[in-house]
Order: sequence, then structure tokens, then C-alpha cells
Amino acid sequence: MVKKEKQAKEKSEAKGYKEEYKKEAKHSEKQEHKSIQPEVNIGLVGHVDHGKTTLTQALTGTWTDTHSEEIKRGITIRLGYANTNIYKIKGKPEPECYTTVKEKDAEFVRAVSFVDAPGHESLMATMLAGATIMDGALLLISANEECPQPQSKEHVVALEIMGIKNVIVVQSKIDLVTEEQAVKNYNQIKVFLKGTPFEDAPIIPVSAQKKVNIDALIEAIQKYIPTPERDPKKDPLMLVARSFDINKPGSKIDDMKGGILGGVLIQGEFKVGQEIELKPGKKVEKHGKTTWEPLHTKIAGLKTGKDDIEAAKPGGSIGVMTLLDPSVVKSDQLTGNLVGLKGKLPPTWNTLTLEPHLLQRVVGAKEELNVNPVAKLEPLMLNVNSAATVGIVDEVSKGKVHCILKLPVTAEIGSKVSISRRVEQRFRLIGYGVIKGE
Repeated sequence: MVKKEKQAKEKSEAKGYKEEYKKEAKHSEKQEHKSIQPEVNIGLVGHVDHGKTTLTQALTGTWTDTHSEEIKRGITIRLGYANTNIYKIKGKPEPECYTTVKEKDAEFVRAVSFVDAPGHESLMATMLAGATIMDGALLLISANEECPQPQSKEHVVALEIMGIKNVIVVQSKIDLVTEEQAVKNYNQIKVFLKGTPFEDAPIIPVSAQKKVNIDALIEAIQKYIPTPERDPKKDPLMLVARSFDINKPGSKIDDMKGGILGGVLIQGEFKVGQEIELKPGKKVEKHGKTTWEPLHTKIAGLKTGKDDIEAAKPGGSIGVMTLLDPSVVKSDQLTGNLVGLKGKLPPTWNTLTLEPHLLQRVVGAKEELNVNPVAKLEPLMLNVNSAATVGIVDEVSKGKVHCILKLPVTAEIGSKVSISRRVEQRFRLIGYGVIKGE
């Protein structure tokens, strides 16, 4: 009897220890996995099919082409996002001292967001919208093609116009060429970049498919793309690059979630429960007239990657859960909006007066064409912040161009606007303008 009681007691104690162990393990696991918001946005840009999405996966483990049309066509159509942590491996010599894989002797350095931008010529507006949220960029140039390709030229000019100074050139797909071909391509890259702001940018040969030189690329990212200084005390301002509905067809009303905004907080802080405003907002038709009205909602939640956070600081891409009707945000309907506190956002413009700064030649076209002055009644594609719109030129004067916008934009006076015109059935980048007001 005593023996049975002893066994029962030991069994009970063992069970207690087991439960306590589970609690400790769960707590330890929770402590190990901390939600760290990325502090820098790094864009991947370049000609179509030069390996941007594959490299994003090699760096983060995430495949960013998830839209059905992207999967079918094998190209990036919308901006893709993926976060990762960078670790430094103790005791190892450079360049093999950085990794994005948590290892036993690895020390956390910082979290980063990668923005996978489309390279196809017809999607230049999307790339330009993405460029506004980039703190630095990886310019991919494929080793198995002649350099430069048309959109390689266009993306270099776009990076220059958008003021992105920290650029690393990635010579991709080196597993598909011989050493001699790789050296030839490297020399072509150097000639291509000569005379640009990026002529001294580091060139890192990489095979994303075989994961060759990924460590050297991470080291270059640490060295050449620092985290910019930001002011969290300013009024919050977020650029919306994506908006979507996560509810599946047939969801019950009580289970439905509000719309989600994806983008970057460029200044200030957001907190769960905060009241926010979106401008230009949503399209409203009344009495035969079309207007745009700001939207007001509350922050229901904040995410960095798949993790929930209570507060978001300026830096890498975030997801803002709202109480907005999902029909308002679905299919990127609110892309290009600015988000902030009510009454604190810049003005919304239906027309713009721009001070134009045009390039000498059109980039991205098959032939080298001179850039002619902007003409009256000409349609121009304009990108400001994360918004894209078409402006019809209704007045041209010395040093100024006035445009009537198809879609309104919200922006500060003095903001830089990229300008593209239709050339060979495509909108081609021809320069930029500075907003002077109405």
C-alpha cells in the first residue's frame, strides 16, 4: 500500500514537473521569438526575369509572387514584401560573418524589409511607386544577358530621380555562365554605370538559385545600406503601397475582419486603438459629380510580417489592421493614400502645377530618343509618394506645367514627382517635377 502511494506521489510529482517544464519551454519559446519591426526598406529592382523574386526568397525564405496572374506569367506584377533578420556569426572572418538564419553562435544585428518591384516595362508605375518607400536598393543585372537591358537603364534613372543613394549591384545567375562570361558581363556593368551616381557601387556576383555568395551580399547590405535617421516624435505619416481584404468567400459576418493597409511609416508612431485618417480616401459620386472623401477609421491591430505588435515605429514595411469595410480596400484600391492623424495630412490635389526637370534622352525605349518639351493636352504619368496618376497638361508656361489629374493625390508642396510620357505604346520615364501647388 505504501509502495503504491509512493508510486502515485512520484507519478503526480513527475506530471507536475512535466507541466511546469511545458510552461517554461513555452515561455522560453515566446522569449526567443520576439516581434522585431524592420528598420530599413531595401528594394530589389532590375530588368524583367533577372532574378529579383528568387533572390528575395534566398534572403528571406519567402516567395513574394503569390498573385494568381504572377504565378501564371512568372513575373512580378504587384509590389512584394518579405522581412528577415540579419545575424552576425561570432568568431568567423569576413565575408562569411553574416547570415539570415538564426544559428547557435549568431548575434542579432537588425531586421530588414525587402521590397520586390516588378521589372516589366509595362509595370514601371508600380516600380516607381515602390521606389518612394526604399531606403536603399539592390540592382539586379543578369550575368547571362548583355548589359544593359532596356529596363536596367530605366531603373537606374528612376533610382537617381527618386534620390536613392545607397545601391548595391547584384550580378545574378552566375551559375548559368562560365568564368570568362561572368568577367565580360562584369566589365559591361562597369561601363554601363560609368557617369551615373552608382559608378562606384559594389558589384556582388550571386546565384540565388544555388545560394552562392548570399553571405557576401548580406555583408554588403550591412556595409552600404545603413539605417537612416528617422523622427518618431513627428506626426505619423504612412505611405500605402498595398490594400487588401483577407476574408475568404462565404465568411460569416461576425467572423469578418476589416480591411488591411500595407506600406511604410516614414515618420512618427502608430499605436493600436489610434484614430487615423486616409487621404485622398474613397471615390464618391453625388448628383452626377465625382469627388473624393477622406476615410476615418481606428487601428484594430498592427503587424510586422506575421507577428502582431502594439506599436509601429518608422522603418520597414508594416500591416495596419483597420475597421474599414473590406470592399473599400480590396484589390489595392487604397494604394497611393497617405495615412496619419485627422487634420494632420498634406493637402489633396485635383490639379498640379509642376516645375519640370526633364532628361536629355528617353530611357527604356528601343532607340535613343531625345526628350521633347512637355506639350499642351499631352497625357503624362505622374508618381508621387506611393501614388500613380495620369495628368493631362492644360497649360504650359516658362518653367511650369499645369496638369488636370485623373486621380487626385495627397502630397506636400515641394514634393518630387516622377514624369513619364507615352513612347512606343508605353509610358517612359522622361524626368521629374517639383510640386508648386495649383
